Amino acid sequence: MANGKLGSADLLAATDTLLFTAGVTPQTFNIRFANRNATAVKVRVAIGTGEAPAMEDYVDYDVTVQPNGILEDTGMVSSSGEKVWVRSDTANVSVRAHGM
Repeated sequence: MANGKLGSADLLAATDTLLFTAGVTPQTFNIRFANRNATAVKVRVAIGTGEAPAMEDYVDYDVTVQPNGILEDTGMVSSSGEKVWVRSDTANVSVRAHGM
């Protein structure tokens, strides 16, 4: 089972990014976004098993992150083999998943 850093990315605008895939056991994790822009951005998080996020996979959808601000979701859980995707409507947003 992986623990610590599970994945990180510098997001492109309006592009789904696969952040990580859970291992053989369920994983508890946190996701933290850092908006490096002087304007607000909207971010998304999806957890699912397909090749791309489906509408029912979204756990955050167009949540606003303030200029030069952060958003952190804590205590999230993924089942074995589930994928975690992230997205921002604007570039210059960092994201990191960490947990165990």
